[in-house]
This record gives sequence, C-alpha cells and structure tokens, in this order.
Amino acid sequence: MKNIGLFLTIVGLLALAGCAKVDKTELNVNPVGAVLNMQDGAVVVLDSANKDVPMIFDWEDADYGPQLVITYTLQMDQQGNEFADPATVGTVTHVSNLELVTSDFNQMLLGYLANPDIAQPLAVEFRVKASVNTNVDDIYSAVVKQTITPYPVVIVYPMLNVPGSYQGWDPADPINAIGAADLAKPNKFEGYIWFTDDNTEYKFAKGSWDENWGDDGGDGTLEPGGANIIALVAGYYKLNADLDALTHAAVRTDWGLIGDATPGGWDVSTPMTYSVDDRTWSVTVDLAAGEIKFRANDAWDINYGDNNANGTLQQDGANIPIAAAGNYTITMDLSHPIYTYTVKAN
Repeated sequence: MKNIGLFLTIVGLLALAGCAKVDKTELNVNPVGAVLNMQDGAVVVLDSANKDVPMIFDWEDADYGPQLVITYTLQMDQQGNEFADPATVGTVTHVSNLELVTSDFNQMLLGYLANPDIAQPLAVEFRVKASVNTNVDDIYSAVVKQTITPYPVVIVYPMLNVPGSYQGWDPADPINAIGAADLAKPNKFEGYIWFTDDNTEYKFAKGSWDENWGDDGGDGTLEPGGANIIALVAGYYKLNADLDALTHAAVRTDWGLIGDATPGGWDVSTPMTYSVDDRTWSVTVDLAAGEIKFRANDAWDINYGDNNANGTLQQDGANIPIAAAGNYTITMDLSHPIYTYTVKAN
C-alpha cells in the first residue's frame, strides 16, 4: 500500500462503542483537538502509474476526556477558502485509519481545476474534524497546507452534432458539434458554430440520423425528428440545446475585448476578428496595465472572464489582469467544451 506523506495524527483517546449522548460537564474543559502529522508546505506529485494503489491516512484518537465513540472526517479545501465549502476526503468511525484509492483522491483534486485535461499544482489545505454527537461540539485540527499536483485525466465530454446545410448535412461530423462541459448535466449542451450563409438550416443529432431533433413550430422547443431550424443571418452562433427539457436557443454573436486595459475602457469594446480556419477570435492591440474581459454584441449578456487564472473562461468570470502596458495579441477559442484564451506580448 502506498503512503505519499499525507499522514494524519490526531492526539487523543480510545473510542468506546455504545456511547449515547454525553453531558458537556463530563468532558474535559479544553478537549484536545486534532494534531496533524503532515509536513506543512510539502510538495506532492501524484502518478497515474499508482492510480490503483491504496493511500493510507493514519491518526491517533482525539481526547474529549471520557471514552467516546468518535467519528473522524478528513477535510480538504483550496488554500484561502478557509474551509467555506470543504471536500470530504473520507469519514470513519471507531477506527484510526482511512484508506483511499489514489485515483479517487486524484479525482477530488481535479474537481478544483477548470480543465481536468491540464493538471496543475494545487495549493490545498487539510484538517480533521472529530465528532461525537449533536450534544457535543465538533473539534478541529490545526490546518496543514500542501501543494499537490494531480495527474491529468483526459475527459471525453458528451457532444451533440449540428448537421446542416452549411456542412453537407453530415450527422457524424465531429467538428461542428456542441458539448456538455458539465459532466453532471450530460444532456445539456452549449457551443459555438460558424454559419457561412444566410438562411442556414440545421438540426441536432447524436452521430447519425437515428437520433435527431428539430423544431416543428420555430418556438424554441425540440421534437425528435422535427423540422429544420433556420439561422436567418450568417455569423457565429451560440447554440444551446437541452435534451431533457427539449428546448434550444441560438444567439448570433460578434466579439470584442473590454476593460480598463483596452483603448475603449469599460465603455467601448475593441472588436475582435474571427478566423474560419483556426475557429478562433483574435485582436492585436496596444493595452495599458489593467484588466480585460471578453463580451459579445457590445453588451454584458454574454461575457467571459477567468475565475481560476489558468487560461480557461467562464460566463461572468473574473477580470483578466494585464500586468504591463504593451502590444498584445489576444486570442479566444470557443470551439471546444472548455473555452480558452491566450494573451501574448508582441
């Protein structure tokens, strides 16, 4: 069994089975909380070669005074979150160790990344919660911080093809498709498609015509085998399709750069140009030190920022900092389920 140095020690007493509610007057005035036996500041790199190897987290018991049945919960969160919404690594009762397969722990870490395909070092922190019952306050260990790099996992996102007159009505075309970036909602799709001509007709399909959806009434609802959907004006469309609710929407978009780092500040977008070949939007522009975002149609209904400072984009995300004035080429790629951008100094 593998142990990567994430050992936990909780100083304390033995748990005794069959304990009912405990009066607080029976407890130590200052019960001893957890004391983690982890190397604070350690740097750990997980290896996919060990994905099936169990990891063992060890501890000694906490000390409330009397002998109690104690439940231990190992918690993890990103540094700086102060355990506002911690992940539970594991919970055990009346035992002094926790076993977790490396791949399961790795998956927890990937949950903090906007793009699990690109593994990055994560600054995380751990603590152990000791619980007896609702009549006794939980006690926590001191916080231990580590930097852990998970191994990347290539995610195969569910995709919904968009066959139409613009691409020869090919229902198996993997390029002209929209994706479900939220794996918890595999039937809710979003993506961007370039329609070359006015009055483009299209439908949604799952790789063949056996499963396809159109809109019989042009009212935003989907019907299996329904009528072709029409985009009246050529351009770059944001498409949404929900196969559970059987709804869809299409918004034509033109993109620009906005922010106090741009020539137009926060009032006027700097237009970007779409490349049909690269399927990206870009602009080369002189920027001041400050911040930028991407927005569509000179409005804030559709805008993207970067919540994780890792090159991925989220709706209404955080402003993107530009550290120094200079000439930059900014590129935005909305052609995959995870939206990305680059900022290159020229």
